[in-house]
Amino acid sequence: MQPRSLEAIVRSYYEHVDCGQLEALLALFHDDIQYERQGTPTIVGLPALRTFYESGRVIEAGVHQLDQVLPGDTCVAVRGRFEGRLRDGQEVRLRFTDWHHFQDGKIIRRETLFPGRTV
Repeated sequence: MQPRSLEAIVRSYYEHVDCGQLEALLALFHDDIQYERQGTPTIVGLPALRTFYESGRVIEAGVHQLDQVLPGDTCVAVRGRFEGRLRDGQEVRLRFTDWHHFQDGKIIRRETLFPGRTV
């Protein structure tokens, strides 16, 4: 079986998060994941990432639209838009930029920016 490309892994991340497929989403991440999210403390380790997606994420539901995906040898950069609902019921439309850094075929570091907004 041929390994999936880094770009395919990143694209599947957005599919899993939009559909609420937590186990499939978490399977994409390295045990030592570090997730830097604008305006919040860095999330370190897979258990902390699970907690974030189960209860700490302020986004309740929505859909990501990927406008640009730039794959490299060990990193994939993404620019896009998100439209959805926060846990407080507020509807949002946001732009975002993500960097997914890989080690051993898994995302080991992720950085997210929301221009003009923190969510």
